[in-house]
Amino acid sequence: MGEIDEGLERAMRTRPIPQSVPARVRFLVKAAKGSTAAVAQQLNVSQRTVQRWLKGAASPKPAAAQAIADAVRAGWQPRVRQRVRRAAERDGFVLSASAQFGFASAAGSTDDPRLRLITQHLPGDVAAALFAARDAGASEDDQAAILAAGLQEHYFRDGGRRASGLAVEFTGIQWADFGVL
Repeated sequence: MGEIDEGLERAMRTRPIPQSVPARVRFLVKAAKGSTAAVAQQLNVSQRTVQRWLKGAASPKPAAAQAIADAVRAGWQPRVRQRVRRAAERDGFVLSASAQFGFASAAGSTDDPRLRLITQHLPGDVAAALFAARDAGASEDDQAAILAAGLQEHYFRDGGRRASGLAVEFTGIQWADFGVL
């Protein structure tokens, strides 16, 4: 998972995802209406294995641990995630990031990309484009391009009031956090 995806995941939840294997498996069993058999089928393991994980008597192999984590992440607080998404698409969000950030203007002057810390409110249309791209399986680079276009318009061009020929480059993302208003 890339920095943009991780930042969006952090913004989309209010309670932390359970960290221990038994707690994660309990969540999956609860979501399956108490059926350890359904969880076993979902994770492609035996029902007895799921029961051992629940008791803490056994630990999953790395591939199974990843499958458990992915299943929990997918089902964690779906209503909260949907509410946060709607709010971001309606009201926008605040992007805080440390990345290689640079630009070139039409007049020929440039500011070569360098590591910068930036915090900027971006409107709902940028959030909608970012979520749509993410839903379609866009790469980290594609998502970064959407953020670059948003920063170009709303940070440097200030909604069309200045720097009309500016082209922004937003790469080398070290971290990105998203705050929903």
